[in-house]
Amino acid sequence: MKPIVLYPNAVLRVKTKIIDQIDGQLVTDIDQLTEVLLANENGAGLAAVQLGITRRFFGIKNSTLKKVDLFINPTIVGTYGNRDWIKIKGVAKGGEGKIADEDFLEGCLSFPDLYGMVKRWLKIRAHWEELVAGKLVVHETDLNGFEAIVFQHELDHLDGILFIDHIKRDGGKLFHQIGEKMEEISLKSLKSESSKV
Repeated sequence: MKPIVLYPNAVLRVKTKIIDQIDGQLVTDIDQLTEVLLANENGAGLAAVQLGITRRFFGIKNSTLKKVDLFINPTIVGTYGNRDWIKIKGVAKGGEGKIADEDFLEGCLSFPDLYGMVKRWLKIRAHWEELVAGKLVVHETDLNGFEAIVFQHELDHLDGILFIDHIKRDGGKLFHQIGEKMEEISLKSLKSESSKV
């Protein structure tokens, strides 16, 4: 099984090109990504570049069907509402069962144990292609909530954009998980990026 590429590897900054030809290597690459994502309990999605494959596709785990949905040449063709910090309902600390809004912390398999606050759209119009019987078939639909967040995160990977870039640009917070505790850390504490791909 292919290992997941970890930050600061420069391949994570590669901007992938449109897939316009179906070949045996693409099928192999898709199979590898599917295998790695299904084997990873913490992963909701995985972009090809996270396996060192510089092709324009990613997968999102479909937990209900216990499979991976693949998105080839994905784009966002529409957004709804505002791009903002994501909040989730949770039990308030010390609130004896009271519900409160908490910040949603986004993670990434290329950044083990790191999570951060990222501004995302909660509803998008997604366009992509799927490999069906050796041909690319076009799809377009609205994605909401967590699925929309994962789609945006993985699409960013295909353009060489990392979730830490959003944190830096928007002033979000970054956390390191140690056991059950989350400790806020500085972006400056991350390793420097290499220039070799």
